Amino acid sequence: MTLHIHWYLPTNGDSRDIVGSGDGSQKTLAAVADTFRPPTIEYLGQIARSAEQLGYEAVLTPTGLWCEDPWITTAALSQVTRRLRFLVAFRPGLVSPTLAAHQAATFQRITGGRLLLNVVTGGDSAEQRRFGDHLGHDERYDRTDEFLAVLRGVTDPPPGETFGFTGRHYRIEEARVDTGGYGLPPLFFGGASPAAERVAARRADVYLAWGEPPKLIAERLERMRELAAAEGRELRFGIRLHVISRDTSAQAWAEAERLLSRITPERIAAVRADLAASESVGQRRMYALHGGDRDRLEIYPNLWAGYGLVRGGAGTALVGSHEEVADRIEEYHALGLDHFILSGQPHLEEAYWFAEGAAAVLRSRGLLPAPAAGTAPALVP
Repeated sequence: MTLHIHWYLPTNGDSRDIVGSGDGSQKTLAAVADTFRPPTIEYLGQIARSAEQLGYEAVLTPTGLWCEDPWITTAALSQVTRRLRFLVAFRPGLVSPTLAAHQAATFQRITGGRLLLNVVTGGDSAEQRRFGDHLGHDERYDRTDEFLAVLRGVTDPPPGETFGFTGRHYRIEEARVDTGGYGLPPLFFGGASPAAERVAARRADVYLAWGEPPKLIAERLERMRELAAAEGRELRFGIRLHVISRDTSAQAWAEAERLLSRITPERIAAVRADLAASESVGQRRMYALHGGDRDRLEIYPNLWAGYGLVRGGAGTALVGSHEEVADRIEEYHALGLDHFILSGQPHLEEAYWFAEGAAAVLRSRGLLPAPAAGTAPALVP
């Protein structure tokens, strides 16, 4: 299995500190005012061009009102890159699945096939209501299942035919979306609840997990393989992690300690209260790794849960020397993880630290190909 290394686009802004993902409050921005970098096209373009130069296959964008719109932002950035793919996060149910298929097909045509799709159903009912979505947690996944059935159906009907669908949430008549020969982009999908896992087994190409110790990851991958097999399908797997890779282990842990020193107890308490109310099973699993305790953050060798103290989403980082970080990636890869979506503060500098350090080690071990030149490399999900 080939390793696929991706980076992250901080479309909610960047910093030399751990910025609370999704928290755009004035209090949070004031806390990092000396290092905050607004998500301008100029700055995001720097990150995208650097990621391309350094050999990352794609960059992930988040989705939510706290960040820039991922479709518009990545469409703009596609014009200042040549090979880089864009893993665009979007929320099924907020637009018609036929319209989403049309957007994807247009994106593929104008970029030469550089789109990947990250399906984010949403684990926070309060945030969903801001978009006018009042379905409960499991109902949202039921709608996602129908949405993805339509998304696949309208982009791949038999020649000369159209696609129709009647379900609880959608009724589609005589629809067909011309993909210009590119087909539907690979679907990346995450979620730790039983409802999410069922949809992923039935509809996804790549199932994504947040960074947990290898034993927990192995258990989840085995469960997902069984669920997919019951659907007559096979899945590929990926993981979302932050990373602090340095020339020595001491340097890496010193940087982790610097990040930790900038976090106040009040901020940890405020985030803990927010996360306690989350419907997301994955979010609860992230919090359980550290329980809000600053003194037990290394939950596995080189796996640090410091990010999860003050931000939602992926809450763990690989921390260590380039060789140690490469060792952990190789360990996860041996479990069956192919796609590694990485990030670090700030995203521009950390892209270089990892690519010129741990990625170089992986390349020397024959686990990662040399950076591609010319057109976008073929990606098999």
